[in-house]
Amino acid sequence: MGRDVRELRSAWTKYQHHAFHEPSPALAPWVARYWEARWDYAEPYRQKIVPYPNVHLVFGGGRAEVNGVRSGYQLRVLEGRDRVFGVAFRPGCFRPFLGASVSTITDRVVPAAEVFGPDLPTTLDVATVEAFLLEHLPDDDPRTRQAVAAVELIAGATAVTRVERLADELGLSMRGLQRLFAEYVGIGPKWVIRRYRLHEVTARMAAGGVIDWAALAADLGYVDQGHFIRDFKTMFGEPPTWYAQRY
Repeated sequence: MGRDVRELRSAWTKYQHHAFHEPSPALAPWVARYWEARWDYAEPYRQKIVPYPNVHLVFGGGRAEVNGVRSGYQLRVLEGRDRVFGVAFRPGCFRPFLGASVSTITDRVVPAAEVFGPDLPTTLDVATVEAFLLEHLPDDDPRTRQAVAAVELIAGATAVTRVERLADELGLSMRGLQRLFAEYVGIGPKWVIRRYRLHEVTARMAAGGVIDWAALAADLGYVDQGHFIRDFKTMFGEPPTWYAQRY
């Protein structure tokens, strides 16, 4: 079966519209952003969704759901004209809302009412959802701040390519680091390091230009190009050269 031309060379932008909104200062410690996606497809389209270590509160199709961190890519079929609205919580920040280890919802979708109660609004707009979240802010949790700092260190320090390096930077034992990530992020530190380093790859793809794959793999801490390609396929569902055709 041939490849859908609607996913090549950014053609998907003809059919989809994405918008992002910043949270208020009071919610910024907890919420990374609000987002919305609209689409209009006469024929069904298989949308690839790549993972990040964010928990999402998603409104769409008459439902409100909490999407735990996904360990790999997803495929969702989009058809007709529709939209979804979501809240992306900052990595490490959902534990106080959930009241349980975030790893309990990893790779799962749960009804949002189970987390936020039956009064959760179903309207798809920032003002209504933000007002609700402001009324339900959890108490301060020092471990939340520690988890947030750990993920921010990974995202901002390209030299962090090993879990041992991260543990040293944070002054934690390896076991303590693993517990922190399971409880507050929902997925292990090795996965988070790999995801943010691979984000640098997709950013270079989107920017255009020729990429030296072997040199890039070495820059990201891989022992060889084969290990890099394997990790990329696991995370994105296709090899990097194939994925690059999207841009």
